Amino acid sequence: MKNYRVTVNGVAYDVVVEEIAEGAVSAPVAASAPAAPKAAPAPKKLAPSGNAGANAVKAPMPGNILKVNVKPGDSVKKGAVLCILEAMKMENEIMAPADGVVATVEVTPGTTVASDAVLVTFN
Repeated sequence: MKNYRVTVNGVAYDVVVEEIAEGAVSAPVAASAPAAPKAAPAPKKLAPSGNAGANAVKAPMPGNILKVNVKPGDSVKKGAVLCILEAMKMENEIMAPADGVVATVEVTPGTTVASDAVLVTFN
């Protein structure tokens, strides 16, 4: 019998493995309770961007901004293309999730953005 600790998705499990001879059949053994996981560090909070209380449109993936179609003060309808994000050689249209007025534009053409970066805010 050998004891091992296996970590799956941050949860540690203590397991016992029995070595058996070739062709032998063994009855199943119940797994032991998971070991206490280590405390994960607290997530970092990002500073808010744009107007306080404004709805933010965020980048769904990392990439480069090719084109920005709106400016502060523009009225937009749900589904209007706010900007074009290039990711993995594909052009992705970033659209307004609802009707509103553009409060701020946080990017310019040529900007490289990370996933969940604020692109545009609107009221």
